[in-house]
Order: sequence, then structure tokens, then C-alpha cells
Amino acid sequence: MHRDLLKIPKKLTQVTLWVHPEGRVVGSLFLRPLGPNVPREEEPSDVLNTADPFLVLKRDNPDELRFYNKSSVVRVEYGEETPVAAGEVQILSCTLHLMDGSLIAGTIRKALAPDRSRLFDYLNLHDERFVKVNYDDDSVCLVNKAYITCVTP
Repeated sequence: MHRDLLKIPKKLTQVTLWVHPEGRVVGSLFLRPLGPNVPREEEPSDVLNTADPFLVLKRDNPDELRFYNKSSVVRVEYGEETPVAAGEVQILSCTLHLMDGSLIAGTIRKALAPDRSRLFDYLNLHDERFVKVNYDDDSVCLVNKAYITCVTP
């Protein structure tokens, strides 16, 4: 009973990680749900862009917890639950060229200051280790900036 009082409420969100050198890993991230003291639900990008060097992934097969170093996570894909309304953000089309030869094409949707609203400005945000690319099917790919060789508009 007392142990339950110490638990931090989390919800599981399924993601697919591409980890170097392991490859494709399917599992779930633990995210903070909406609550009385929480203004919005935590998103995978929130977890990946914190300063903490490791993230927790719950695997289903095999049933286990793993702690992945974010520096070895190349990209993360998941289905976005609440797409951002287009009027609130700049929409920047681009293709990311990764070190392994992969091409990630989509749009970046981010509210940026008018004087810092270029694709170049977004890529150089220092507080975000992962670039969030939206696909046309409302899924998302978070790409580790360290694995991007170049970006084309």
C-alpha cells in the first residue's frame, strides 16, 4: 500500500527505436500523463530532449526493461496522438540525410520567433538533441542531430 504512494504515474507509449549498432528495437517509453499538476501530457520528444543521458524502454519481447544511452539512439518513430494545428506553427519541409544513407523526408512544425523562423534556426536550437519530423500520415520521427550529415529544404 505505501509503495503505491511513491509511484509516479506514467503511461506507456509504443515507439520504434533505431539504435547504433543494435538496429531496430520496438518497445514503449514511460510518459507522464495529463494530471492536476501537469499542464500537458509528456511526449517522446520531451523524454529524448532532456539532459539525462539515458532513457527507459520497456520491451515486450522479451519482457524486460532496458536503459538506452540517448547518444546511441539514431531515431525514434511513433504515431502522434494530437497533431499540432497548422496556424500555431511554422511548417518547414525538409529531407534529413543520415550517416547510414537513410533519407527522412517530412515537415518540421514548430512555433518559432519571427526573427528565428528559418530551417537553419530550428536545426541550431541548442536545447534539443533530436529533430522532430512529421510524416504525412501523422506519424513522427525524432532524429538525433549527431547522426545527420546534411539537411535539404
